[in-house]
Amino acid sequence: MTRLTAVLGDLTHQRVDVVVNAASNRMRGGGGVDGAIHRAGGPAILRDCIARFPDGIATGDAGWTTAGNLPARWVVHTVGPNYAAGQRDPSLLRSCYRRSLAVADSLGATTVAFPLISSGIFAWPLADAIEIAVDTIAATPATVDHVMIVTIDDATHRRVHAQILRRCPPSTEAGSVGALLDDPPTP
Repeated sequence: MTRLTAVLGDLTHQRVDVVVNAASNRMRGGGGVDGAIHRAGGPAILRDCIARFPDGIATGDAGWTTAGNLPARWVVHTVGPNYAAGQRDPSLLRSCYRRSLAVADSLGATTVAFPLISSGIFAWPLADAIEIAVDTIAATPATVDHVMIVTIDDATHRRVHAQILRRCPPSTEAGSVGALLDDPPTP
């Protein structure tokens, strides 16, 4: 079973096989998580995005590139729905998590670090984004050993951890639950 944990820290510092990027359809970098991953990973990520996804990718889909200078092996890019622009179908958000895990599985990844997809610039309501993330990851069959949901602020971290405890109590066989602290965000 996949272990699911909440991590307080910087997504770009996670030493995992796969870091998931909340990308834009064009796959050319941008703001928020997407911009942070492209800045930290360097130009190799953008070059790989252009080569692998010349036409971008659809909302709800996912694909992988090199991780460049990140401490991960790969970046799995997924395009979440833009709630602020009227894309409010939760099945698209669930698809981001499912497709990202499927791509991670195809790469042979054992550890994956996710952001809360669509909860930043795309303005998906936070409580709903947390519930969808945790519930979808917990319900998706995968060979990945450990999935982390990485947040940069303590309040969100606590909410993610609480949802994990609700969805996957430590006494069940649905996976173990924990809270890890990583590099705290720089003020």
